[in-house]
Amino acid sequence: MDPQIVIVVPVFNESGNIEPMAREVSEAFASETRSWQLVFVDDASQDDTWEVIGRVTALDRRIRGFRHARNRGQSAAVWTGVSRTSAPFVCTLDGDLQNNPADLPAMLAMLDRCDFVCGRRTRRQDSPMRLVSSWVARKVRTWSLGYDFADTGCALRAFKRSSLEGLFPFNGLHRFLPILVAGNGSRVLEIPVGHRPRVSGVSKYGVWNRLGRGLFDLVGVAWFQRRRLDRIDVSGESGV
Repeated sequence: MDPQIVIVVPVFNESGNIEPMAREVSEAFASETRSWQLVFVDDASQDDTWEVIGRVTALDRRIRGFRHARNRGQSAAVWTGVSRTSAPFVCTLDGDLQNNPADLPAMLAMLDRCDFVCGRRTRRQDSPMRLVSSWVARKVRTWSLGYDFADTGCALRAFKRSSLEGLFPFNGLHRFLPILVAGNGSRVLEIPVGHRPRVSGVSKYGVWNRLGRGLFDLVGVAWFQRRRLDRIDVSGESGV
């Protein structure tokens, strides 16, 4: 039987975090009555990440892995995990263990009153430059898109698969997902979540591919938000 919940984790050169992540997710969902599946998506890592994924999938049938033939970026990895599964409830989190999987069950429970729950990292364990770039990006996003989410860069999310209806994949999607979902008419709730320091591996983001790239993508998202069609009701239907 297909799982009811899928947890998608995009990874790139995160070999030291795979086994701890699998263990923490299993512990977080130990009391979950619905069936669940953990999906690692390896974005063509250059270390032994894929080999470690193979080890954990061999030990637990609830864990699955996909590997990109070439590096395509975080948005592509998230979309691979979402599009190649069918669970009605989806969770995402980063593969660096800075997100705490223990936050996910409570986020899933909130989906009885909304469609999409996204985290807002408190006491962020990031560099001053990273914090400043996030602050600037938020101000510009709010001004240009009309939605004031405090932390769209937080990968810790739980949502109904149905909330993605009408969306399409593009490079940068993961940064704007709460905004796009809200613009689609879904109910989005942002809640405070924990944030931990990285203990293994290194960050894949610098100033350009966070702030500069995000502002560049913002132009395309702003255009789409203004041109997207709202849900269209029909007055009748004929034929089969």
